[in-house]
Amino acid sequence: MFDRFWFCLCLWRLVGVFADTDTVKPVSVKEGDSVTLQINVTEIQADDEITWTFGTNRNLIAKISGETSDIGDVPDGRFRDRLKLDHQTGSLNITDTRTTDSGLYEVEISSRRSDDTHRFSITVYAATTPDPQTPPHPPSTSPSHSPAHPSSRPPVFLIVLISAAAAAAGSLVIVAVILMFCIKRKHRPLRSIHEDENQAAVKTLQTHWTDEGI
Repeated sequence: MFDRFWFCLCLWRLVGVFADTDTVKPVSVKEGDSVTLQINVTEIQADDEITWTFGTNRNLIAKISGETSDIGDVPDGRFRDRLKLDHQTGSLNITDTRTTDSGLYEVEISSRRSDDTHRFSITVYAATTPDPQTPPHPPSTSPSHSPAHPSSRPPVFLIVLISAAAAAAGSLVIVAVILMFCIKRKHRPLRSIHEDENQAAVKTLQTHWTDEGI
């Protein structure tokens, strides 16, 4: 019974250790803003040791050991004068973030009571880029299917005016057609009379020329 108890206790401890190691907390921050990586420590004890690393190579960037602390940097110096440690909780603060600060941050907390590990995946996005952790907005309704806004509809009096103008234009066209038809009917007999007179004059001349022997 006692052996079974110790086996369960050790198994729970191992599960807790691996869970802390495998869990990665995603954090997104806009370029130029500050970000603080919080850990589950209310107050650092004298025998606590907290170590912060960056990247897959686990470059040491900050460390607290008892009452002493030290802030380092990666080989390319990207964090120069931008890292701060909270000496009460051990949290890490990054000021004036840049896109090059994106990556994996890991903290190891060692004490007489327990050893904990926390991992953070930081994404620093440009000011003109939307937050990658913000869900996208639903697509807007196509204008062809959306109802027209009341302000986009023409006023009622304008519709009446346009309709009246169209009716007047149609009436004028009808009147013009009728007038043209009447004028054509009126001038048609006169043209026929002139044609008859011309034919009679031609016949008279032909008869005169025949009598004269021309």
